[in-house]
Amino acid sequence: MHIVGIILAPGDLISWLIVGLIAGFVASAIVRGKGFGCIGNIIVGLIGSVIGGYLASLFGFGGVYGFWGSLLVAVVGAVVFVWVLNLLTGGSKS
Repeated sequence: MHIVGIILAPGDLISWLIVGLIAGFVASAIVRGKGFGCIGNIIVGLIGSVIGGYLASLFGFGGVYGFWGSLLVAVVGAVVFVWVLNLLTGGSKS
């Protein structure tokens, strides 16, 4: 296993947070019906980005580039993540 350090420029970090926020909000709206709050949506979206990236590479779509492609992958991963969270916690009754 090879571990690579990642150094982010401030613009990259802001882009990741924006994609995470949007992906988390969209995923929680699709699966749960309401958001997790701003910070919660960013966390769900960022975790979803990792999950979506893994799933995309698993199914042979590892070369997704650009904002819209990244956002799509992040939303798909975040939807899967929120769905699994709902399965583990019993979901929302609202």
